[in-house]
Amino acid sequence: MTRLRVRYTKLGKIRFIGHRDLARVWERALRRSGLPIASTEGFSPRPKMHFGLALSTGFESLGEYLDVDLIDSTDAPQPSYAEEVLIARFAPLLPAGVAVQAVAVIERGKSLQAAVTACSWVIDLDGVAPTAVGGAVDRFLAADEVILERVRDDQVVEVDVRACVEELELIGACGLPGWESGTSIRLDLGTASPGLKVMELIGLLAPEATAHRVCRTHQWIEGAGSRQEPLAVTTASALAERQAS
Repeated sequence: MTRLRVRYTKLGKIRFIGHRDLARVWERALRRSGLPIASTEGFSPRPKMHFGLALSTGFESLGEYLDVDLIDSTDAPQPSYAEEVLIARFAPLLPAGVAVQAVAVIERGKSLQAAVTACSWVIDLDGVAPTAVGGAVDRFLAADEVILERVRDDQVVEVDVRACVEELELIGACGLPGWESGTSIRLDLGTASPGLKVMELIGLLAPEATAHRVCRTHQWIEGAGSRQEPLAVTTASALAERQAS
């Protein structure tokens, strides 16, 4: 059984649909693609899809991932799995804001959810001055521990989340297309326990601020002794994306 890994965006108004609705979008696109998609068994078979880390509703992304299982058949000719061919095949089947950036055949192994060890984010903040955010960032980075209170089983539990933040900086205007110039921060969050959500970090840094836009820019896995993306955007696929837009 062949497995394809697809990297795609979630930008603009499409950010307001949830993870399950996006999964349905992909189900329809895969069924219409003409690819030999493997299906689950039972009364309601569905395409065998394996998503990466779920993205919160309202958040955008420059790099989401989906693994798809395909049927290998000797009775019929197999379609081309060349990246430029698949990008062109998916382009008319997906809504605005969801654009395939890269596709590749991969070996079956650890799931995306288990493989991703960190994510990079850009957050555009409203209602707070850059100087206040800059000071909060400096204090956070200088701290040996940062305690966050969470409610579990009707009890307040304190957890140290300092190690969850691998990188954090104030960058001013983020420069992403369609975003307003303002107070933005860039950060890398690890996925290991106890974990830290983007909105929790904002509450720690600037509780009075509002997250105007939040975008996941990268997801990272460990491989070949270094950090890398599950599927990088090649020059060819980036060119194909520009030509399709």
